[in-house]
Order: sequence, then structure tokens, then C-alpha cells
Amino acid sequence: MPTLMVSISGIRGIIGDGLDPQVLVKYTSAYADFIGKGTVVIGRDARITGEMVKSIAIGTLLAKGLNVIDIGICPTPTVQYTVKTLGAQGGIAISASHNPNEWNALKLLNSTGQFMTPEENLTLVGLLNSQDNHFVSWNKTGKLTMFEEGLKRHVLDSMHLKYLNIEQIRKRKFKVVADCVNGAGAYVIPDFLRQFGCNVIELDCEKTGVFTRLPEPLPENLTKAMKSVSDNQADIGIVVDPDVDRLVLICNDGTPLGEENTITMAVNFILSKEKGNSVVNLSTTRAVDDVAEKYGCKVIRSAVGEANVVKKMKEVSAIIGGEGSGGVIYPALHYGRDALVGIAFILQQLTEFGGSIAEFKKTLPSYFIAKKKILLGNINPDDIIKKLIIKYSGANINSIDGLRIDFTDHWVHFRKSNTEPIIRIITEAKNESYAEQLSTKYFNEIKGMF
Repeated sequence: MPTLMVSISGIRGIIGDGLDPQVLVKYTSAYADFIGKGTVVIGRDARITGEMVKSIAIGTLLAKGLNVIDIGICPTPTVQYTVKTLGAQGGIAISASHNPNEWNALKLLNSTGQFMTPEENLTLVGLLNSQDNHFVSWNKTGKLTMFEEGLKRHVLDSMHLKYLNIEQIRKRKFKVVADCVNGAGAYVIPDFLRQFGCNVIELDCEKTGVFTRLPEPLPENLTKAMKSVSDNQADIGIVVDPDVDRLVLICNDGTPLGEENTITMAVNFILSKEKGNSVVNLSTTRAVDDVAEKYGCKVIRSAVGEANVVKKMKEVSAIIGGEGSGGVIYPALHYGRDALVGIAFILQQLTEFGGSIAEFKKTLPSYFIAKKKILLGNINPDDIIKKLIIKYSGANINSIDGLRIDFTDHWVHFRKSNTEPIIRIITEAKNESYAEQLSTKYFNEIKGMF
């Protein structure tokens, strides 16, 4: 069966097996109808299929009468930021994020440079199903403009964020291993780090767009980066995914900091400077809550997904937010997960701390997350979630996205997949073996329901 994943953020699929030219035209055309008129910013990650996908998307937008600003190969957050700063009517980031080489995607943005709201997505779906594929006449086609300044502006503004002291950071002379998995990060991360005075050791920073390993920045995929940090006696390892919206860190001893600690460190940094609300999703570590409590601040939970986090951040006027997958959202710059922002905050925080990142890790709340998934076959996952809600109705529950239950010594999040007949079980506790034990317990509990 061809693979095509459709979500609130756009469409994602395998080139030649679901994400084909006619599909790209169909969705881009519907998106053009959603935008109506004006200008759309387009940027892509470094995948070798990116130029093909971009050409089809640009051609379709022009044929619908929209103007297009092409900012070239760049991070997804750069597309988001450029939509915002240029006042464009929309944007398309062409990237399948952490998926392997054969995948690509259209990430569709609204006029604020953010992923569409659920309401906007419904409008787009309506247009998708009812569009008449009307294209403009020859003399009304849109205009294509190249704008190479997009990435430069994003970098410059990321270096001048509030609370950053560039000269102070430069004096630390951090030695950094930068792993960009040959993605869009290769076009920005090494030079960005050098602007902070870092001695950069490049790892998979070739501009080939061909990933040499599984691109998701999970510890099991980062053995080469961890070894490089140890072998080079580096101060830190900085790893980004192919479109540079996720940031994962490696400690100076060659061990992973833990992707959940990226957002924990970012929240710690900002709340140490000013008080305010933070927003993270239901599957993110409780360490964020502990950090916020230390500063007398509040954490609000959202449904999983960047669009949901951003929506909640706006509702509660959050000053920092993100997701435990390594995504940092700082609304003072823009509402989007941005590894450049995360890197800047981490470097400043370590500079002020004075010690190593391994030493800093010891100052953070320590938790362990265990993850399982259970295949349901023909069982409706919603029925299982309802049974769990009834069973735990007397506990501290949150059911905005599946079911999260908070206990004094752990929490568990049950969440159905939107693409497979499975329920994901995420459990966090202070002790790794206890987290695994609880995860197995909940797995067996669900198994007993069918």
C-alpha cells in the first residue's frame, strides 16, 4: 500500500510510493486556494528529492496566481521566521523532518509562519475535496523571487536574543562536535557556532542531502557523535535533525544529555531571567514542572504536536515552550521549534554556569522515560482510552490527547496513533527500572481489555 500521511501540519510520504507529482499538485493547489492571493515563502531541507518537490510546488503556486519567495535550502524554522518577518500570506517548508532519505513532505504554514490551526486545517481539507483545479490565465501567473537573505536574517536575529552575551560566550571558547546528518543544518550550524567563538568539529556536515544514519536524533543513532565528543575531548556535542527544528545534546563525557533535557534547560534558562508561564505537551518530562516550581512559575500541558503547543502558548501568554523531543519554542523570536534558539540559550547557560554540561546535568531533576506501543488489530483505540478514563476517573487525569495520569511517583500517557492501529504508552519515573516495570504493567493492563 502506498504511504501518505496527512496531518494538521501537511502531507508526508515516500517519493515514488505515495508522495507523487499529482499528489503534490493536488495538495499545493488546495493550499493555494486556502491562501487566496498574495505571497508564499518556500524553503526546503537538503534531501536530494527536495529540488523536484520544490519545483512542483512553486509551479503550482505560480499557476494559481500566487507570488513565491524561494529562500533555498534552510531550516524549517527559517521558513517560519521569514513568513513572519516578510509579512507573507503563507509558507511551505519542504522537509520530512526526521524521516529517512526516501521520505519528503510539504509542511504548510499560515500567515503567521506557524503550522495551521485545527480550524484552518478543516478549511484546507474542505478546499481539497471541493477544488475545481482552476488555474489563472497566462498573464495572471505569479512572480518568483529568490531571497537568499532569509537564512542570514534568521541567524543574525537568533544571535541578538534577549539575555545573550555574545562576548561572554566567546571567551569560553567551547569545543563543539556538530552533527548535522548531512541535512539543512550543514548550511548553518557550523558557521552559527563559530559566530559564538566555538571551535567546531564537523561530523556529517557535508552538503549532500544523503543521510549516513537514521536521521532521528535518538541515542541509538548517535554512537558516532558520542564517540567523536569523547575522542576530541569536546565540551559538548550538538546534534540536529534534517530540518533543524530539534536539538539534542551530548555531554562532554560522551553520554547523551537526554532529549527531554533540551527543553528542560531552555525553560530553566528563561525562567531564571523572568517569571512567566511555560507550555509543553503531555508526553514531556516532569522535570520541566520541577524547574518551573523552583522559580514560582506554572507549566501548562497541551496536546502533542507543535501546532497544539503553540496554540496553548498563545492562550496562556507563555514566554517559553516546546516538546521533549528536543524542540524549543521562544515566542519572542517566533512561534516555532527552533534549534538555533536552543543552541544560543544552551551556550549562554553553560557560560554563566561555568562548569561542564555533564556537571550541569546533575543540577537538573532526574527522570527516566519508558516507551511501549501495543498493537490493537481490529480493536478501536478510542474504546480502550475510554475504558482507561473510567478506570482512573478518581486520579489526576488529563484527557485532551488520549489520557495522561499523574501519580506522586510517576506519570503515564496513553495516546493512540493517527496512522496505525496502536496505542503508545509513555511512562516516566525517577528510577529507570521502575519506569520499565510500570510500562509493562500498563501494557498488560490494556492487553487484558481485549
